[in-house]
Amino acid sequence: MIKGFTRFLQSPGEHIRSLFGPQDASAGNPVLRIIPRQEHPVSRQHFSDAALKVLYRLHNAGHEAFLVGGCIRDSLLGRMPKDFDVATDATPEEVRELFRNSRLIGRRFRIVHVRFGREVIEVTTFRGRPGDDHGDHIAQQSDDGMLLRDNVWGNIEEDALRRDFTINALYYNIADFSIHDFADGVRDIESRTLRLIGDPATRYREDPVRMLRAVRFAAKLDFHLDPATEAPVHELAPLLLQVPPARLFDEVLKLFMSGHGVETFRLLRDYGLFSMLFPAADEAMVELEWAEPLVERALASTDRRVHEERPVTPAFLFAALLWGPVQLRQQAFEDDGMPPIPALQAASQQVISRQLQHVAIPKRFSLPMRDIWDLQQRLPLRRGKRVFQTREHPRFRAAYDFLLVREAAGELAPGLGDWWTAFQDADEHEQRRLLSKVGADPAGSGAPRKRRRRRRKPRKPPTDE
Repeated sequence: MIKGFTRFLQSPGEHIRSLFGPQDASAGNPVLRIIPRQEHPVSRQHFSDAALKVLYRLHNAGHEAFLVGGCIRDSLLGRMPKDFDVATDATPEEVRELFRNSRLIGRRFRIVHVRFGREVIEVTTFRGRPGDDHGDHIAQQSDDGMLLRDNVWGNIEEDALRRDFTINALYYNIADFSIHDFADGVRDIESRTLRLIGDPATRYREDPVRMLRAVRFAAKLDFHLDPATEAPVHELAPLLLQVPPARLFDEVLKLFMSGHGVETFRLLRDYGLFSMLFPAADEAMVELEWAEPLVERALASTDRRVHEERPVTPAFLFAALLWGPVQLRQQAFEDDGMPPIPALQAASQQVISRQLQHVAIPKRFSLPMRDIWDLQQRLPLRRGKRVFQTREHPRFRAAYDFLLVREAAGELAPGLGDWWTAFQDADEHEQRRLLSKVGADPAGSGAPRKRRRRRRKPRKPPTDE
C-alpha cells in the first residue's frame, strides 16, 4: 500500500501536477480534481464489507455514494483505514428506508448510523450553506458564530467546503473508483500539512472543537499546522468553554486514547487548549513539579497499551489528570486539621465537581477513578489481613499501576511499588517473608484469627449484712 502511494506521488509526477491548479478552496471556490482509479493507490480491498454494502445499496438505488474523510486520507498515507464514513445525496429519511439496520441520531447534525454487528457505518447527507429562508429548526448559529444546528442539504461541492480540513475533503466515488479532491487535500498530504478550509477564525468560531481536532490530527499523523490555521488558536481557545461538557468528554477520549496521547498533551499545552479542558490540572502543574511528568507517564502507559491492543480505561487517565489538584486540596484540608481519609474524600468531591463544568466524566468512570485514589492510602498499609484485602480489591491492578506512575514521576520515593510487584508474584512462603520485612505478623495470611476466650472474673461471695 505504501509503495502504491509512492508511485502515486512520484512516478506519474508531471501528469499529477497537471491535475492541480491554484488553491482556490481556501477562498471558498472549490476546484474539483478527479483522480482516476489507475492514478491512485486506494483500493476497495482495504474497505470493510459493511462500508461496501452501504455504498452499493445507495448507488443501486440511484443515489450518489462516496466514502469520505479519514478512511481515504489514511489510505493515501499507507495506513489501513478503520472508520468508514459515507456521504450521499440521499436524505436521512431516504437512507433510513434503505437500511432496516439503521437509526437516525443527532439534532445538531442529523446523521444515520447503519449497524452491521459491532461495526457502524456513519452516513451523512451532503450539506449546503444556510440561508435566510431556513428556520432555526434547520440551521442556527449563536451570537459568537457557533453552529448550533446545521441540517441544510446541498450538493457535493457545497459539502466539501463544509468539511474542516483539506485532507478530509477527499471523496471516493463507488461509481468509478475515482477520488474527487475539492481542496488540494492530496497536495497537503504530500507536504504533511494540516490546513483548514476557509477562514480559520470563522471556522473555529463555527465549531471550537475544530481546534482540538487540529491538534489530534497533527499528533496522530505527524503533520504540521499551516501558519494561517495555527495563528488564531491561542486567542480563540476560550471558545471551548462554550462547548457542552458531554461533547468534550468524547473529544478527550479521542485525544488521549488513540495511541498518541503524549504528543497530543504537549500540543494542547503549547496552544493553551489544555487549560480550557482541565483548568485545575493546569494550575496544579504550576505548583507541583511532579504533576506534569505524572500525566505524561500515565499517557505513555496508555499509548503503549493501545499499540499493544490491550484494554485501556478512561478511569485511569482521569485519575492521573486530576491527581495533582486532588493532592493540593487534600493538603489544604489536612492543614485545617481534617484527618487524611476524610480530607481525600472532600478533595476528590470538590475537584470532580469543578471538572464536570468543563469535561463531563460519567459515573461509570468517576467511581473507579475515586477507587484508584482511595487505594493510594491503603497500599502503604501492609499488615496482616489488610494487605490481602487490598490485593483482592477490584481496582487493585489499576491502583498498583497508578502507584508505579507516581513513583516514576518523582512524587513518591521508590520502594513501595517494588514491594507490591514482588508480593503479587510470590508464593505463600515468600509473601509471609515480605510481610515480616515491613513488621507485619509473619503468620498473617488473611485467615481469620482465633478468638481468645475471655476469662470470667470470679464472683464475689454474697456477704451477710
